Amino acid sequence: MITILAVGKKHDDWVEPGIARYEPRLKKPYDIHWQLLPHSVYDEDAARVDESGAILAKLKPADYVILLDERGENISSPALSGMLEKSFTLSRNVVVIIGGAYGVDDSVHARADFVWSLSRLVFPHQLVRLVLIEQLYRAQQIAHGHPYHHS
Repeated sequence: MITILAVGKKHDDWVEPGIARYEPRLKKPYDIHWQLLPHSVYDEDAARVDESGAILAKLKPADYVILLDERGENISSPALSGMLEKSFTLSRNVVVIIGGAYGVDDSVHARADFVWSLSRLVFPHQLVRLVLIEQLYRAQQIAHGHPYHHS
């Protein structure tokens, strides 16, 4: 199972149909569990610390943690698929973190097994959810040798 741990509200109306397109297609171990954490009542640095603490409280020691951050590493879809497959082979639960508006603090970066950049561009968090779920579906299809992904 892949847990997507995201700071923010429920999916916006314009995002929901896109997520609904991919989520039912994801099969074990690529099945998704969304865990949404509320935004902090604080601003900037205090919000980053507060939300980071809430994120860390949800993680288990054996989780394979992927942090989404525009300053992270860009990887190909086949590389993502391989990374996920390796985690599943090692029986590790995968947790993908989408931080809040102010990002996460160093403690979350330190806990992450991999810091992944979808792009050097900054996207709205709702759009990141949609891109992420499509990439997880693509990774699943690559792992199964399905022609959805053409390299």
